[in-house]
Amino acid sequence: MRLIVLGAAAGGGLPQWNCAAANSASYWAGSATPVAPAATQSSLAVSVDGARWLVLNASPDLRAQIMATPALQPRTGNGHGLRNSPIAAVMLTNGDIDHVVGLLSLREGQAFDLWATAGIHDVLDQNPLFEAVNRAIVPRRIIALDQPMEVLPGLTTTLFAVPGKVPLYMEGESVDTQLMGEQTVGVEIATATARAFYIPGCATMVPALAERLRGAALVLFDGTVFHDDEMIREGVGHKTGARMGHMAMAGPDGSLAAFDALGVALRVYVHINNTNPVWNPAGAERAAVEAAGWTVAHDGMEITL
Repeated sequence: MRLIVLGAAAGGGLPQWNCAAANSASYWAGSATPVAPAATQSSLAVSVDGARWLVLNASPDLRAQIMATPALQPRTGNGHGLRNSPIAAVMLTNGDIDHVVGLLSLREGQAFDLWATAGIHDVLDQNPLFEAVNRAIVPRRIIALDQPMEVLPGLTTTLFAVPGKVPLYMEGESVDTQLMGEQTVGVEIATATARAFYIPGCATMVPALAERLRGAALVLFDGTVFHDDEMIREGVGHKTGARMGHMAMAGPDGSLAAFDALGVALRVYVHINNTNPVWNPAGAERAAVEAAGWTVAHDGMEITL
């Protein structure tokens, strides 16, 4: 199994276009060296044979991610035809803007399967803009929770509920940030010889999730914020990580502590917000996560299992 992190950042990317907080400010005119290589918004590509690829979440940056990833680019010559793509399937883990808008970059009449839970498909169905992705050649395929499905030859996925919330644009006056259902899911990705988990959004570690992940070879996990009150500390927002439906890395209820006894061989943080100090390779926060056995993802990172 070959995995490529197409986008390591959370919504807005790194830097965020309108942000002058420390991390993003390091990219703007007159600033010092950027804190880290720029990162696009959250997405992952997976393949068994290198010819057909599953893209997990369609980032708003998907076109740029394809430009940066030769494995996802059209093949030329040798009878491939003038319109072709190695992207054979797309799967969504929620209906967030940073995970669905990239579908509109795949609207040029190319066939692929679009997989999601019925609840996530309902979000798309309610927005006529997504009808630009022609259902006649891009079938919207429903995948039930906890039901393994072979989405590409030799590649099986199982979706499972993780605590989360509805997308921001669907929030009402009262918001449950720890809903368990079809609106926020993790993905188990398996071949005959390898198994990995992709969970870019998770509000808290519940016992059932901990047991599912125990002893896994690879988990790519929600790294949105380091401190729960990070955006408040930075002066760029008023919401905590928990209010946004994301676990912090640090703290007694954070992901560092939650994974400490799970025996996961390779732990990779993805979906990292532009405010997160873990981007700084020389910072104390990066040292802390690396000391705990974690890797901070970057765009183009490849893992083979």
